[in-house]
Amino acid sequence: MTADSIALFGGTFNPIHNGHLIIARSIAELLGLSRVVLIPSANPPHRNDDDLADAADRLEMVRLAIAGEPDFEASDFEIRRSGPSYTILTVEGHRESLGPDLPIHWIIGGDTLCELHTWYRVSELVDMCRIVTAARPGFESPDLSPLATALSAPQIQRLRDGILPTPRIDISATDIRRRVRAARSIRYLVPDAVRKYIADRGLYGGGSNRRRA
Repeated sequence: MTADSIALFGGTFNPIHNGHLIIARSIAELLGLSRVVLIPSANPPHRNDDDLADAADRLEMVRLAIAGEPDFEASDFEIRRSGPSYTILTVEGHRESLGPDLPIHWIIGGDTLCELHTWYRVSELVDMCRIVTAARPGFESPDLSPLATALSAPQIQRLRDGILPTPRIDISATDIRRRVRAARSIRYLVPDAVRKYIADRGLYGGGSNRRRA
């Protein structure tokens, strides 16, 4: 890995799972990144999860998931900041601390790419960092025409060029939460340390189902 570029990977991580980690590792290797920073959102403007775990719990699960990974880092940047967790504000904050020359990448999933035109100050965001997309099952060749309402043709082409051939990992945090509520095992879907944390804390309605976690 080189020492001159990083990727920021934001999300609810509700909970972080093995799909997130495989994508982060794959993108780091594909782009030769020196560091991947995983940033749990405190108040995601585009999400309305009824069972969103407390931000402190989600941050701790990220820390547990990447323990022993020297190239990965957990950040409380968005949790410390008040207001909605707008991506451009996070990128601006890191740009201020990292300086103007260090390349910054922002990782998104394939299902998110087609929704970028709804993001806050998205045109500035696309110019401020390189958005890279991890292709997900069913989103390998997305229709980017809706983005034309907010982005120029060159910006859309840069987004298209940023779709990376990452492993197609079909693991869903929504499904993991459902399995916990149903007292079904989530082994092999999340790191063991995360699985234990969910059980010990009784997250996602699974407090009485620890033995099945």
